[in-house]
Amino acid sequence: MKELFMEDTKYFDAMMQRGREFLNVRYPIICGAMTWVSEPHLVAAVCNNGCFACLAGGNAPTEILKEQILETRRLTDKPFAVNLITIAPAYKSHLEMLREVKPEYIVFAGSFPKEKEIEAAKETGAKVLCFASTISIAERMIRFGADALILEGSEAGGHIGHVSALVLMQQVLFKFSDQVPVFVAGGIATGKMIAHAALMGAAGVQLGTRFVMTDECRVHPKFKDVFARADARDAVSTPQYDSKLPVVAVRCLRNRGMNEFGKLQLNLLRQLEAGTIHRETAQAEVEKFWVGALRRAAIEGDVENGSLMAGQSVGMVNKIMPVKDLIHELVTDAEAELKAVKERLNKIN
Repeated sequence: MKELFMEDTKYFDAMMQRGREFLNVRYPIICGAMTWVSEPHLVAAVCNNGCFACLAGGNAPTEILKEQILETRRLTDKPFAVNLITIAPAYKSHLEMLREVKPEYIVFAGSFPKEKEIEAAKETGAKVLCFASTISIAERMIRFGADALILEGSEAGGHIGHVSALVLMQQVLFKFSDQVPVFVAGGIATGKMIAHAALMGAAGVQLGTRFVMTDECRVHPKFKDVFARADARDAVSTPQYDSKLPVVAVRCLRNRGMNEFGKLQLNLLRQLEAGTIHRETAQAEVEKFWVGALRRAAIEGDVENGSLMAGQSVGMVNKIMPVKDLIHELVTDAEAELKAVKERLNKIN
């Protein structure tokens, strides 16, 4: 499929040259991995239009993930990443399977991979991207051999850290962008913001919520409809009630499903107090809840009881458009903003 190429994007191209070269794409805008959302058709659509996308491994059985990788390759000859969730039950099996299919890029998510796991990923021939939510984690991932970092702020949807993208850019981007390419995520929804991320040194950006609102995204229409009507303040992060049951915060839209998650935590804590359940089992029950709840909302359309994982950028999304049009909007707006910044600077005597 012919890629979308826009004329006169020299400022955008120049500012994000490092990201373009690292990802081997025209536009280093990444569609993040979203379980039940970032499937082969959406990934291929993004890649075929000059950007980059991550195929979500999630908790899929290993053979199904393998088939999705092969299906994506049938739909596009462009590079894409396979996203592995380090806390998924099938994680080790996923990593082993990648030795056979040899992806071009691997993104670790969920938690932080061990050094040997990064080594195993690189032995497949893939370039490895890791998330970093603190300076110490960034240093560790680079020391372990990560080829690039992704900074995802707490504004993002799905499983999140506790620090905003704005702070992470100051703490991590400014410190490590001279060592490895650093991509920024969390709350990014406009070309203007992409332009300013580039000006701050980002090699590229990652978006999730905006790609949900595309024609090619195959989630249930009710899922998209809720996104279109939501405000930024509707996307809230889930609480952790007690350190005895550590849970990774999840940002999603308020609904009955979020209330049910609170009840689940309290019930699991009571079982932990009584000694009728181990912590590892309790944490597995938490992850099992989110996998099932997300499927109910995104695939089955149960937007009341399912999980509506969304970033705070949902407040800037109110219409559905083709992937091609979304990318065109983002890139042309970024180019216009970079030109405007240059003109403002030229006026300074």
